[in-house]
Amino acid sequence: MGRESLKSVTTLTFDVFGTVLDLTGSLVSPTQKLMEELGAEISGAEFWPEWRARQRIEQYQDSMMMLGHSGYLETCRRALAYCLRVNGIEFNNRQIDRFMRVWQNLRPYEDSVRGLERLKGKYRLVALSNGEPWFLKHLADNRIKFEFHRIISVEEAGFFKPHPSVYRTAARLLDSEPSEILMVAAHSFDIMGARASGYRGVYVNRYRLPYEDPIQYKPDMVVDDFDGLADNLLDV
Repeated sequence: MGRESLKSVTTLTFDVFGTVLDLTGSLVSPTQKLMEELGAEISGAEFWPEWRARQRIEQYQDSMMMLGHSGYLETCRRALAYCLRVNGIEFNNRQIDRFMRVWQNLRPYEDSVRGLERLKGKYRLVALSNGEPWFLKHLADNRIKFEFHRIISVEEAGFFKPHPSVYRTAARLLDSEPSEILMVAAHSFDIMGARASGYRGVYVNRYRLPYEDPIQYKPDMVVDDFDGLADNLLDV
């Protein structure tokens, strides 16, 4: 594993939410304001990890129940409502609808923009995300402000990541062999799903979390951020 396994790579596919975009930095402060508005005792910083974890469960349930891609923002909304109920916080749908607008204002990590700019001359750079197509285009154009070679939503496959259909569909749309594609993500489940589907993988360990088992799907490389990503890939 390592650089030798990456020499055939022509295309980098990037997770967006939490890898390129800083969800915690973008959402904790607005979540704190929501908690205050609703008279909750829990802080925004305490509530956010619960909400984020529940969102992934909502996505997994959709995939396991073969419900298709109900939409990233819809799973965020359902997860928010669920966590409010868990914490005994009263709310109405109008309050939730108004609050969900904060997702339009997500901010990228500074290192992610630097890294993308450094890598664009060597590889095709593709966003491969759980988001809806219109939402991803808005984020790329107005928040990340970077022109990806292509933006692929999992809506094309009808499943959330890490379902193998997502990675197989992306390879087909990109007219590439899986081994020519490198998945870049800060979530180990995304790298594991891509590796199981024949992709190469780089784990951007922003959150200092252990990698998933089984080890046969381990990443080709682990980096701390996109500066490290560019430093390593530009030398391959």
